Amino acid sequence: MTDTPRSGRISTKRQRIAELARQVPEMSFTNLAHHMDIEWLHAAYDTTRKDGAVGLDGQTAKQYAEDLEGNLESLLNRFKSGRYRAPAVRRVHIPKGKGDKTRPIGVPTFEDKVLQRAVTMLLESVYEQDFLDCSYGFRPGRSAHQALETIRRQMVSMRGGWVIDLDIQGFFDALDHGHLRTFLDQRVRDGVLRRAIGKWLNAGVVENGSWRQSDSGTPQGGVVSPLLANVYLHHVLDKWFVTEVQPRLRGRSFMVRYADDVVIVVEQETDAQRVMEVLPRRLARFGLTMHPTKSRLIDFRAPRDKRGDGDDDDRPPGVFDFLGFTHFWGQTRKGGWALKRRTAKDRFRRCLKAIYRWCRWNRHQPIVVQHRKLIRKLQGHRAYYGLMGNSRSLNVFRYRVLEVWQKWLNERSQKPSMPRHRFWGWLLQRYPVPALTLLHPPPGLRSKPIALRSRMR
Repeated sequence: MTDTPRSGRISTKRQRIAELARQVPEMSFTNLAHHMDIEWLHAAYDTTRKDGAVGLDGQTAKQYAEDLEGNLESLLNRFKSGRYRAPAVRRVHIPKGKGDKTRPIGVPTFEDKVLQRAVTMLLESVYEQDFLDCSYGFRPGRSAHQALETIRRQMVSMRGGWVIDLDIQGFFDALDHGHLRTFLDQRVRDGVLRRAIGKWLNAGVVENGSWRQSDSGTPQGGVVSPLLANVYLHHVLDKWFVTEVQPRLRGRSFMVRYADDVVIVVEQETDAQRVMEVLPRRLARFGLTMHPTKSRLIDFRAPRDKRGDGDDDDRPPGVFDFLGFTHFWGQTRKGGWALKRRTAKDRFRRCLKAIYRWCRWNRHQPIVVQHRKLIRKLQGHRAYYGLMGNSRSLNVFRYRVLEVWQKWLNERSQKPSMPRHRFWGWLLQRYPVPALTLLHPPPGLRSKPIALRSRMR
């Protein structure tokens, strides 16, 4: 019998766990940790980012790899014997939207990332059999683009509806450890795994040199945190909406959740108001709070459907933001209405601000180096925002990036070194910046948007 590659053997183990979890959905696993061996840790190491920020110990991935075998052996022994001590995470803040708002991110040590990845691989094998189709965030084989396509497809099928744009206030900091343990008890009771998860939840954070213990929440940035958040919201929202809410609604409805970003679409206004009323009580039961101003009920019916219902036909249709895109009803060339999307204003500003900072601090690099890196940054922007119907935002973003580049090239010396006519003429001819074309047309969709035809009267 020939030996199979490491990834193949790990995949076989995960498939066996997944098959058992799928066959016995009420089973609580008490012996999962024995699957984790040195080969499993190698696979976890291979899939762990090597270029991330360092944790409190300052150890880089390169330093850890100098004695990789010994480090992984030591990590496995400490994990299984219970001697592993979860280090506190280093908290940093990254920009969030407009203004001076920031988002806290926890940075674990590299070794902690490897172990969290290994535990996540075990837990995913179980929970991927339980998670529902409405959940898309941080799941293998699922993406934000799939979530956006589900909204587009379902919205067109329903001809619009009432949108509940749900914002859970400070979710990752408010996640209740007691409720999370109760949810985990239903599926995973392995003492070794649960002990490690408990240590991560209680490890605390270090910010500005001071340590603070966390009685609630899971730090954003931890490898295992997205999975724990999905487990929590699977029980709090997903199962509740599918098994208790939807059967009581008179019209059609659907929900799309990407981590803690949630959109619920309901066909009838009365149903939407009932869901909107019960949501705060449902969240409060599990220690969560619906944001009082960011959570909104939006009339997102296609404009043609408002005729004859007593509403003002001239009222502009509603809009909502989800996963970096503003969704709105727009008219087609033939006069119909179609669901369209454009880059959300706050995301547009944030991306442009990052380019501005980069051009400022790298303006003295050779132009050929700047050009190459700017092309990569624009390609990365296009890779996410290149959805069908968003070509105008892409073109505007490219133009604004070129303006920023010209500004900082012009600041390289006391006298203007790159005036406007020279930049837009000679330089862009020698270093062309291609247009940002669309990258993600929905599967099976024609090149033009689908217009909703008016009902026969």
